[in-house]
Amino acid sequence: MTRSAERIIWDTPTVVFVCLHGAAKSVIAAAYWNRFADERSIHVRATAAGIDPDSDIPLTVRDGLREDGFEIRDVRPRPVSREELGSAARVVSFGCDLSDVAPPGRFVERWDDVPLVSDGFAAARDAIVARVRRMVDLYG
Repeated sequence: MTRSAERIIWDTPTVVFVCLHGAAKSVIAAAYWNRFADERSIHVRATAAGIDPDSDIPLTVRDGLREDGFEIRDVRPRPVSREELGSAARVVSFGCDLSDVAPPGRFVERWDDVPLVSDGFAAARDAIVARVRRMVDLYG
C-alpha cells in the first residue's frame, strides 16, 4: 500500500456496523451506507464486523444484496477490534453487547429491534435501510 493510499484509509471517517456474526445485518447496513454516501458525495465510509464472525456470508444475504445491485463476492465476516471502534466516527450495534471490545467511554448506538434476516431478508433490509438513510441524512 502506498503512503498516500494509507493516508486516505486512515483519514476517511468510518461508521462501524457490528452484528453478532458480522455476516448479515452489519453487511447490509454497510453496503447501503456506502451507496447512499456515494450518491451524496459524503466522505464517510462504512465497515461491517462481528463479535463472533461466521466463516462466510449466508446465501440469502448475498442473493438479496445482489438483487439490490450490490456485489459482495469478496466480502468476508471479520472480527471487530477495539482500535476500529475507538477511531470510528460512529458505531452501531445490532443486538450485541460491545462493552468488552469498545474502548471506555465509546458511545455505541444500538439497533436491537431490527428483524432477524433469517426471518426474512426483505423485512430486515427495509428496517436497516430506513435507519441508515436517516443516519446519512444527518451527514448531508
